[in-house]
Amino acid sequence: MENNLSNNDKNVAAVTHLSTFSKYFIPFGNFIFPLLLWTVNKEKPFVNEHGRQALNFQLSILVYTILVGVACLPFFIIFATDFVSLVEAMESQYHEVSVQNIKNFSGYIILFGIVALLLLGLFVFELYAVITATTKASRGEHYNYPLTIPFLKQQPVKPQEHEHVN
Repeated sequence: MENNLSNNDKNVAAVTHLSTFSKYFIPFGNFIFPLLLWTVNKEKPFVNEHGRQALNFQLSILVYTILVGVACLPFFIIFATDFVSLVEAMESQYHEVSVQNIKNFSGYIILFGIVALLLLGLFVFELYAVITATTKASRGEHYNYPLTIPFLKQQPVKPQEHEHVN
């Protein structure tokens, strides 16, 4: 814990993490509000670090969500074509719909269940990580989100020039 941190720095860092939940009310709020808070308070090292961490984590969550979607896309396309053929079969022979017409249906239910579990797991992971980061920031502690891709790198600290008196 850093003793020289002001309560304002701790609160701004905590609010930066909490502001990521704004995505449930405003599209892309999880990027907009932390970015605004981080940009305005970038000169404060503690807030700068937490803002960078929050944005990197949100970008990482976005990438993971897109990867789940892209990995499942071929299966959804196959499902859509099978579903269309099922509907056509039901329309042409609505009296004689059999189990043969619903081939692979249980496989698609399992696929949807797996995707739902993956996305739910990602949601719970994000919820846990953001709440943990918020509590650490409010205590004045540093926090590194797990499984975060470092999109925004830490800027090297510029050495201050000392004035020489001759």
